[in-house]
Amino acid sequence: MTSDDLGFRERIRSDIPHSARVWNAWLGGKDNYAVDRELADVVAAAYPQIVDIAKASRAFQARAVRTLTAQGVRQFLDVGTGLPVANSTHEVAQADVPDARIVYVDNDPIVLAHAEALLTSTPEGRTAYVDADLSDVDAVVDEAGRTLDLSQPVGVLLLSTLGHLTPAEGITVVRRYMAHMPSGSHLVLCDTVKTPETLAAQEAYDSGENPPYLVREPEEITDCAEGLELLEPGFGSIAFWRPTEQDPAAVDQWGLVARKP
Repeated sequence: MTSDDLGFRERIRSDIPHSARVWNAWLGGKDNYAVDRELADVVAAAYPQIVDIAKASRAFQARAVRTLTAQGVRQFLDVGTGLPVANSTHEVAQADVPDARIVYVDNDPIVLAHAEALLTSTPEGRTAYVDADLSDVDAVVDEAGRTLDLSQPVGVLLLSTLGHLTPAEGITVVRRYMAHMPSGSHLVLCDTVKTPETLAAQEAYDSGENPPYLVREPEEITDCAEGLELLEPGFGSIAFWRPTEQDPAAVDQWGLVARKP
């Protein structure tokens, strides 16, 4: 089934910013509209570090995926994936493990329009796309189970995504995803922590008609991983999570990788 078959064109709003497209603008991508670039510039003016955060989040994702493939994880559920960029989850995972299986989840029609770029795969592996809201956990997991073997460990990724939910909702949603996963599965999670500067960015982002994006207290991120075992170096700025460069600069995006016992 193609994206045209799903009628995505009728759902795309080019007059209202959307988080996936704004994020794409911060990454220097071309899959965005003028309204998205305008909001991206407003937020960056209020909080210049946001561009560094966007880049650091993608780098953290790649390091985490490589860490999990090295530990034997062969399946990934990437929730709130956003628009395709270099080093997407399937590209990183299948470079190390050609038979890896990846399911992407998003509910933005413009992401759906570009989903074909996310559905490339090695001959040995598989990729799939689920057009659904991240909070519709049962439906997402049911559909993902068509591609993933949910009796085997899965790496669940929620990167810069929880801010679309209230903190309490986010904690519940993440715990529900992990409740569906078997022992040996991992959670890869990061989001923006609350500081005076990130609160200014939140206010700037909420200045338009787009839905708000809420920054987090650190414990509102770690509480999502209750009952899981944190991998070293634990929870903190994602720039310091197993960095590949010397002396990385801290960012206000904090995260963790944790294993389900």
